[in-house]
Amino acid sequence: MRNKKPGWKEYPIAAVIDKPGSATYQNTGDWKTLRPLRDDSKCDKCGFCWIICPDAALLIDEDGYYEVDLYHCKGCGICAHECKKGAIKMIPEEH
Repeated sequence: MRNKKPGWKEYPIAAVIDKPGSATYQNTGDWKTLRPLRDDSKCDKCGFCWIICPDAALLIDEDGYYEVDLYHCKGCGICAHECKKGAIKMIPEEH
């Protein structure tokens, strides 16, 4: 007889570092190996990178471009993959 896997409600509670909504206070970008680099000559400031970033690691600068918050960007590359203009490429992170 097989052992039945526990349901999601039966798993033990994981460790919580802080209260909900505290991710902005945690430096989560330290483990990335790649980081996004924007080419201003291709970027039309559409904001799609900001919409699809799973870490909300893009901030708008004074010129209307979306700047990467390297303290929170994990280097997943979704912004570069999804940019319709090809304005973002992933480059090696320098630690």
